[in-house]
Amino acid sequence: MPDKSPIEKIKENSEHLRGTLKESLRDELTGAIREDDQAVIKFHGMYQQDDRDRREERAAKKLERLYSFMIRLRLPGGFLTPEQWIAVYEVAGAHSTGVIKITSRQTLQLHGIIKSAVKPTISSFNEAKLDSIATCGDINRNVLCSSHPKQSPLHATVFAYADKISQLLMPKTKAYYEIWLDEEVLVDKKKEEDPLYQDRYLPRKFKIAIAVPPNNDVDVFANDIGLISVIEDGALKGFNIAIGGGLSSTHGNPETYPRLASMIGFVDTEEKLLKAVYEIATIQRDYGNRNDRKLARLKYTVDKFGLDWYKKELEVRTGFALQPAKEYVFNSRKDFFGWEQNDEGLWYYTAFVENGRICDDESTQLKSALLAIAKTGRANFRFTCNQNVIISDVTPADKHLIDGIIVSFGVGAHTEQTSVVRRNSMACVALPTCPLALAEAQRYLPSLIDKIETLLDKHRLKEEEIIIRMTGCPNGCARSYAAEIGFVGTAPGKYNMHLGGDRIGERLNKIYKENIGEEEILRTLDHLFGEYAAGKNDKETFGDFALRMQVV
Repeated sequence: MPDKSPIEKIKENSEHLRGTLKESLRDELTGAIREDDQAVIKFHGMYQQDDRDRREERAAKKLERLYSFMIRLRLPGGFLTPEQWIAVYEVAGAHSTGVIKITSRQTLQLHGIIKSAVKPTISSFNEAKLDSIATCGDINRNVLCSSHPKQSPLHATVFAYADKISQLLMPKTKAYYEIWLDEEVLVDKKKEEDPLYQDRYLPRKFKIAIAVPPNNDVDVFANDIGLISVIEDGALKGFNIAIGGGLSSTHGNPETYPRLASMIGFVDTEEKLLKAVYEIATIQRDYGNRNDRKLARLKYTVDKFGLDWYKKELEVRTGFALQPAKEYVFNSRKDFFGWEQNDEGLWYYTAFVENGRICDDESTQLKSALLAIAKTGRANFRFTCNQNVIISDVTPADKHLIDGIIVSFGVGAHTEQTSVVRRNSMACVALPTCPLALAEAQRYLPSLIDKIETLLDKHRLKEEEIIIRMTGCPNGCARSYAAEIGFVGTAPGKYNMHLGGDRIGERLNKIYKENIGEEEILRTLDHLFGEYAAGKNDKETFGDFALRMQVV
């Protein structure tokens, strides 16, 4: 039998995710933490990173790399109160680069936090009733839910499940509280025995999303577990369950691949849903690949043993049979920009945030605007899986006040004047902080979109809501494999171009050209847009056209 991967041994020997983190934090001779602790700290919602732009400069001066930490919050469904937003703003100003990043998993992360500032950052978040537990690592991560309350009168009912599932799959260890918040060390470790994670945790990261049809804004099939709410006659009847989604792969390794989740059935009660979700995780715990991390996601377990086997094993563990999946319809996968009103009469303003970077720049003072709105106490904040922010739950009486702030800081004009293709674009962080990045993504995509907009205007396609996504490596954090046009970084300035994904997230794209630079990207798109403009059917999307014409 193959040996377990080194990470497996680190987890088992970590004393329930404690490792030697306390000792690492006390070491003032380095900005880094011990090698094994770099794996353990992920379970606490953090990554050790360094500024890759400055590696050569520091090496020439015989200095160690400029290490810092990224901290990611646990925000089931992506919700913050105004008081919590103010806390995040203040922490970002005191300890990080200052940019607040909305992730593609509907939460926030801060970059550039030096080692000595990690504990003060966690402490400040804790005072605001926020934490970063289980947002990274081999564990269930931030649970997604369709973000906009206008999508259904039952949105709040469905939305509540994000927190219920997050709580259900939380680790039992008190390590986070001992290390970062100086709470009393638990003497009797038996009190934190974890029936779900044991001392092994999961073989790899685990992601869950909840969708409210007809909008698939969460990319529900890109997750290990995809839950589709079934609403009939104004009542929540239950959830369809799909398993085995995941978009990460490895260049040059044909055993790895992106995969969309497969439907296995329907459950009609909350008790059954939570039991099913829990046991899907236990099956992955027991049968997932612990030897090769590249093959450790649930999608590979499903494909190894078969969907029928997984479903039968699930029914044995839950003690009930799944019902056949119910009918549903997705017709979009987007955010609702501008002002929208829900069935209760509350107002919501979705502001465009390019690649999720909340900051002030020459075009808009978004960060300052959100602080001003938070200080009124008249609006909450919701974050979308497309990396935008919704100024939420505004009463009719307060709408004029909030709109005045949106307009005065340039947020309204920026959102309204942004092209539809840019609104639909998304990029991962990539360089300079992500250690896995092979190419640029969020720093480069805006300028590439500038040139793509020119091509679309040339071919009279500027109103086409084409979905374009870019990642700096094949891990797929910005879900580039589920885009109509996807760019996957291969080397500095080079990308694989993927085409043919659909508009609603039910079909992956396929590779079209490999390892190409900007000149060939633009030349290729110019040709394809010309063919699309001349030959598309009425209301035919670019992805559907590429497939029909066998471009891929």
